[in-house]
Amino acid sequence: MADDDVAEVLSAVGPRLRSLRRERGVTLARLSEATGISVSTLSRLESGRRKPTLELLLPLAKAHGVQLDELVGAPETGDPRVHLRPFRRHGVTFVPLARHLGGLRAYKQVIPARRGGSVDPELRVHEGYEWLYVLSGRLRLLLGEHDLVLTAGEVAEFDTRVPHAMVNGGSEPVEFLALFGPQGERMHVRARPSSG
Repeated sequence: MADDDVAEVLSAVGPRLRSLRRERGVTLARLSEATGISVSTLSRLESGRRKPTLELLLPLAKAHGVQLDELVGAPETGDPRVHLRPFRRHGVTFVPLARHLGGLRAYKQVIPARRGGSVDPELRVHEGYEWLYVLSGRLRLLLGEHDLVLTAGEVAEFDTRVPHAMVNGGSEPVEFLALFGPQGERMHVRARPSSG
């Protein structure tokens, strides 16, 4: 790899780190607690004022549940398969279905069966737009003033600035696909194939 190529790869790490942290709704302070890296160092890494090193990137990859080559934008090997590791957050298993940090993010999510009584989760808001497709089980979607239960084959899309939460709405695990993108990037659902 030429010096110019290395410099280009390293200069892209900061924006990738910032994008990943913001997409997951994590503050610099929370990331600092999880990694042991100071807030000022994290801020300098994201802005490009600090050169990324292995000692800094390894704990960040672990905290975000991504592989190191996803953080650094390693060159493609020609293998089209996605080999990203699942990670758990708030009891939900996320299986990444795309390897790129920018733009649209695709996940298969699995929420285990409920234990005990029904508890309403905390509704969250963040920048972006989300599209969901239920594969199996019952997905309870709390969205603003709506309380919906989606079943296999049903689809929902919404602006994530609306307070929302997704929980298991049944006694079996629920599996669904989720696409998340930056604000204004909408995924449109077609009910039937267009005639033509």
